[in-house]
Amino acid sequence: MRARQAGVGASAMGVLCVGRGNDLAFGMGIPADLEVGCQVLAHGQRRLIDVGRVAGGLYPEGRYFGNGVGIGFDAVVGFEAAKMTYLSGFPLYLVAALKTLFLYYRAPLVTIEDDPEGGGEAIVQPSLMISVMNGRRMGGGFMMAPQGQPDDGLFDLCIARQVSRARVLGLIPHFMRGSQSTQEPIRTGRTRQVVVTAVEGVLPAHADGETLCVDGKRLEMELLPHQIEVIAAEPEVA
Repeated sequence: MRARQAGVGASAMGVLCVGRGNDLAFGMGIPADLEVGCQVLAHGQRRLIDVGRVAGGLYPEGRYFGNGVGIGFDAVVGFEAAKMTYLSGFPLYLVAALKTLFLYYRAPLVTIEDDPEGGGEAIVQPSLMISVMNGRRMGGGFMMAPQGQPDDGLFDLCIARQVSRARVLGLIPHFMRGSQSTQEPIRTGRTRQVVVTAVEGVLPAHADGETLCVDGKRLEMELLPHQIEVIAAEPEVA
C-alpha cells in the first residue's frame, strides 16, 4: 500500500497457507492446501480487493489491514493464543477463547459510530466484542462475517453486548456456524467507516492478529475500496 501511494509500484500479493489461522487466505479465496496454493500462484488468477485502515492505539498515524480488526474479547483471545506453542489451527483459538472467558469478562462501555461522516447510527453500550471485517473468518474457524466479501466496498460489523459467561459459551457454536446474527445479543451491519471510543474501561484490539493496543481509548477504521491485487483461485460458480 505504501509503494502504491508513493507511485513506485503495484505488485500483486501471493499467499501460501503456512500460518496457524490462515483467515486472511480463507476470506480471499486462497486454498488452504499448500500444494494447491502453489498451483494457484503458478496460474496467476488475480482479484482486486479492498484494504482497511485503522488509526489509534500503537498506530496513531494509522496502519493497513486485510482481514479485520477485533476489539475486546476476540483480541484477548488472540493475545492468549500467541502464548501457546503446543497447538495450532482452530483448536488453538478455541482453547484460547475458553481461557479468555475467565480472564476477560467485564466489557467496556463504548460508543460505536457507524459512518460518522455520513450521519450514521451511534450505539452506546457495554460491548464484549466488536469485529470489523473485510474478510470472513477469525481464529481459524469463527465466522465473524459469513457473508463478507473482500471486494464489496464495505466492512461487515459484528457486535456483541455484555452477556454472562454461560451465554458466551452458548454463542460459540453460533460463531463457528456463522449463525450468530440470529441471536439477541449480537448486532450486525455494514459500513465504510466506524469509530469506537471507550467511555469507561479500555479497548484491547488487534488488526490481522497483530496487536493494535491493550488499553486503547479510540480506534478509527475506514475501508479503502479496490486497492491491491491478490493471486487467488477462480471464484466458484454457484
